[in-house]
Amino acid sequence: MTEALEKIPVLIVDDDPSMRAALRQWIRLAGFDTVEVAGADQALGKLTPEFSGCVVSDVMLEGEDGVALLRRIGAMDGDLPVVLITGHGDVPMAVEAMRAGAYDFVEKPFDPDHIAEVVRRACDKRALVLENRKLKARLTVSAGLESRLIGNSPVMQTLRRQILHFAGTDAAVLITGETGTGKEVIAQALHDFSPRKDGPFMAINAAALPETMVEAELFGHEAGAFTGADRQRTGRIEAASGGVLFLDEIVSMPLGLQPKLLRVLQEKKVDRIGGTRPVEVDIRLISAANLDPREAVRSGRLREDLLFRLNTIELQVPPLRERGRDSLLLFDTFLNRFAAQYGLDAPLTSARDEAFLQTYSWPGNVRELRNAAERFVLNAGVNPQPLEVLVTGQRQDGGQPAEGGLKELMDAYERTLIQSALRRHGGRIADVMRELNLPRRTLNEKMTRLGLSRDQAVSEDTLES
Repeated sequence: MTEALEKIPVLIVDDDPSMRAALRQWIRLAGFDTVEVAGADQALGKLTPEFSGCVVSDVMLEGEDGVALLRRIGAMDGDLPVVLITGHGDVPMAVEAMRAGAYDFVEKPFDPDHIAEVVRRACDKRALVLENRKLKARLTVSAGLESRLIGNSPVMQTLRRQILHFAGTDAAVLITGETGTGKEVIAQALHDFSPRKDGPFMAINAAALPETMVEAELFGHEAGAFTGADRQRTGRIEAASGGVLFLDEIVSMPLGLQPKLLRVLQEKKVDRIGGTRPVEVDIRLISAANLDPREAVRSGRLREDLLFRLNTIELQVPPLRERGRDSLLLFDTFLNRFAAQYGLDAPLTSARDEAFLQTYSWPGNVRELRNAAERFVLNAGVNPQPLEVLVTGQRQDGGQPAEGGLKELMDAYERTLIQSALRRHGGRIADVMRELNLPRRTLNEKMTRLGLSRDQAVSEDTLES
């Protein structure tokens, strides 16, 4: 038997000690662990919906019989296999037991090899049931995360897998990424899909508070600790105990407070301002930065020892411009949400709009895209404009939208995509091929047909800058 199979428990229920001993011997020889009880109430006390094995019970028990026990087990978990044993050859009882959901019915006297085989099959079935439950649970969680972090690009699929994996730990997480990429959404997901999901999620933006308030907000204070402190105040760290503390813009935390935060992370205790006794806290710290934290260390804005505590796990959130066609999916999602919110019809996007969605750099990332979708919906009924005009105030190339049939529109679309990629990557063909997922020969053919050249794209970008 395998090591995993040896750990599977089988619950034996029989009021005859000699029969329990015999079943124990046969079942353990077959490679299983055993748990033994004499009656129904004791048996139910050993079972949970996570029980990984099966139940083997005599039908004739003192007090409640095996069929009644079967029904009570079925009410708790209808997929838990129960094997019933009788020495009376009672066919009607066997029929009743099978109708009540028994996995199998074995008559005494029985062959030990037969009972071992029945148990083996029952445990195999139970393992399959539990694996399917886990799979369904993972799919449900994954679907919930996909609705928050929308995107089919490989980088987003990887990020979602990382979030689900790391959510189950208590390690400190540092989330890095440009403004508007959704760092707080990720922090919230790490909380919501974790064992701490029922605890608090306390968020504080270190850059949004005056320096004089940061210490009191984080650590709290006792009454009379300073002028105006007329009563005790619980800090955000203490309030987050049992859950997650999210510190956004961690690089903006005053340098003088960083050793105090480091001490909290090391000792799991917080000192209120004016306090005489530290307060124990149980928090998971998640922090975020839109700047390179290592550069912040080099420039003296962030302590290196604090960084080592913050980035046990580091998640890098990609900017929207590196997420391929995710901009189209996100825009369509936001479009429908805002249309429903305002009770309006969702406007259609043109080929020009879709080309702009994929070629614009989106410096404000998903936050900027969301704002653009809302404006697009609200303007559609009274003052419809191309998306690039709403976002930038002017057309990127100063020209008019492409006109003509499908071929002309597609050519304009491809030209915009390739030209933008050439500019973004400084004419590096290998990077353009990778972004657009095109082989070199196909890219060369398209550039020739569309009148594009690497040198021209780079020189135009230089002139514009």
